[in-house]
Amino acid sequence: MQDKVIDQIEDTIENSSIWEQFMGFLNYNVYTYTIKDGSGIETGVLKVKSVLLVLIILILTTYFLRFARNIMTRKMSDDDKSKFFTVFSFARWLIYLVVLLIAMDSIGINVTAIFAASAALLIGVGLALQTLFQDIISGIFILIDQSVHVGDIIEIEGKVGRVEEIKLRTTRAVTIDNRVLIIPNHLYLANSLYNWTQNGSSTREAVEVGVAYGSDVQLVKKILLEAAANHESVMQHPEPYVFFTNFGDSALEFKLVFTINDSFQGAIPKSEIRFEIDRLFRENKISIPFPQRDIHIIKQ
Repeated sequence: MQDKVIDQIEDTIENSSIWEQFMGFLNYNVYTYTIKDGSGIETGVLKVKSVLLVLIILILTTYFLRFARNIMTRKMSDDDKSKFFTVFSFARWLIYLVVLLIAMDSIGINVTAIFAASAALLIGVGLALQTLFQDIISGIFILIDQSVHVGDIIEIEGKVGRVEEIKLRTTRAVTIDNRVLIIPNHLYLANSLYNWTQNGSSTREAVEVGVAYGSDVQLVKKILLEAAANHESVMQHPEPYVFFTNFGDSALEFKLVFTINDSFQGAIPKSEIRFEIDRLFRENKISIPFPQRDIHIIKQ
């Protein structure tokens, strides 16, 4: 009986020693910091238990955000999910930052003093990242208002491309020359954006041409309509139409308007229709004039 009591006492002493070592580890000073602000100098100690507490809070925040994301997206379509994930990835970092600041304040770190001491640095970083924040905010607006979708053909600053991917900071498009066009999202707010396919893949195109004065305008109209009708890419509904636009300085000016299915390849059928118009004009002896000027020299 006496031996059993002695063993229990020894176990208690040993367990007490382990507990004291564990508590000593938690109270170990990892880093001693000094913060200087307008009110004076503040000194603090960062302990192991404070670091562990912050890590636990961040881990719990991660699981909570993952759970909230799954709850909010379980009834969304795949397209809406991809847009939500892009916006959520940006909001998640803001939440992490807020949680981190709250956790640091709860363990006794003066967050206000840290911001005051690094105010100049934060202003410099903010100015340097101004365009980045504009791109991110613009990307969120694009995803929310759905002004641009993957597959749309857009024109911005004279550049045309088919949208392949919309990210939070940039939009990636491919031009007709198979070149990748990286568009910073803030350009959508600062420039006019033309979406060629928001109302459908078909667009109205036009070819302008001038003929010599004295030409049979009805024959010109017939030839232009024939050139459009003979091309396989031109839609018959709505029908092509010819506008007599003006009596120019050197020519009678006409405009052939037609509709095609694939606006991204619009330059190809327009070129082929011009070739056909030139051929038909030659067959019917209709000339395309060029500007001419008469120069009179007066000798004195």
